[in-house]
Amino acid sequence: MQIWVGLGNPGPRYAMHRHNIGFMAVDVIAEMHGFGAVQKKFSGWVQEGRIGSEKILLLKPATFMNESGRSVGEALRFYKLGTDALTVFHDELDLAPFKVKVKHGGGHAGHNGLRSIDRHVGPDFRRVRIGIGHPGHKDRVNGHVLGNYPKSEEDILVQMLGAIGAEAEWLAKGDDPRFMSNVALRLQE
Repeated sequence: MQIWVGLGNPGPRYAMHRHNIGFMAVDVIAEMHGFGAVQKKFSGWVQEGRIGSEKILLLKPATFMNESGRSVGEALRFYKLGTDALTVFHDELDLAPFKVKVKHGGGHAGHNGLRSIDRHVGPDFRRVRIGIGHPGHKDRVNGHVLGNYPKSEEDILVQMLGAIGAEAEWLAKGDDPRFMSNVALRLQE
């Protein structure tokens, strides 16, 4: 079993924030791959399903970003899984908007959700970094991250989320390079 976590903040007022792109990604994956009904578990919302031959548990922590690690830690301990079974989808300031990159391990780069997960389970997990771009000055970061996607970016946002969902099977198989390549190709169409 693998646990795929989408990071975000709960509640409708945060739904379209750039910081909630992780929630959006796992929602699209659940919908495209016919995952089961949402259940409340592990201080969050979970959906179970399969992508190809792999059993996947999708988790959206309901703890707010700063405490995401608590929810992730509960799920890993319950299933007696290590961080090698964990994939976290999150927003990334240091990537151009709508670029998608995968990496294993690393620091948190000031991301409070990653910082919390590091604190609870350690840093050695796979990350699907979804670019939101940097606003140019550190004083504008908070407003950018916690700002809604503008209407002018909605089409490319939908296209990128659809590409992540459509290519998720490569992630499930552990073929990160193929996943990244195929997502990039879909965004060029």
